[in-house]
Amino acid sequence: MEAEYDFSQGKQGAINPVPPGKTRITIRLDDDVLAWFREQVHIAGGGNYQSLINEALRQHIQQSREPLEETLRRVVREELERIER
Repeated sequence: MEAEYDFSQGKQGAINPVPPGKTRITIRLDDDVLAWFREQVHIAGGGNYQSLINEALRQHIQQSREPLEETLRRVVREELERIER
């Protein structure tokens, strides 16, 4: 091993550019959650588990746009209907 190395001619390795509209983040997920998403991609025959997670989050956001008051009213109506049967 040399005592000193010269990196003056070194070049940075390939960097995958982040597409417009995307942000690179670090996120901690439970092992079982990550395993489930990876398994879904495997079952589908390929794909990207990160895209699958992104789509699941997007669907959750769209479903969560219902105001809390409307959600409560809907749940109460559903429960009353269930009791009346």
